[in-house]
Amino acid sequence: VELVESGGGLVQSGGSLRLSCAAPRTITSVFNPSTVGWYRQAVGKRRNMVATISSGGNPLYADSVKGRFTISRDNIEKRVYLQMNDLAPEDTAVYYCYRELGGRNFWGQGTQVTVSS
Repeated sequence: VELVESGGGLVQSGGSLRLSCAAPRTITSVFNPSTVGWYRQAVGKRRNMVATISSGGNPLYADSVKGRFTISRDNIEKRVYLQMNDLAPEDTAVYYCYRELGGRNFWGQGTQVTVSS
């Protein structure tokens, strides 16, 4: 498996979760120049970008999560994180870790995040 997510779960509205994604089979020289990030897919909806972070550490966020979510990466540990605060029921989805380099995309298997009202 290229990417392994963890940290999902059930949380009440207004709560927080921290997602983590590891790339155990990716060598550092490939992980470091990659853009990595998170997408999510709710039931019956398309998979949409949540946040990405470039090799230079520049983040990009979907409008719906700006100010609530923070993406970060650790190039030594080959991990990417998503800190999610002030969660709302509309954040309920399967969250997928993503890595892109040279036009090739890699995906994790997803972790479920459920926010109860």
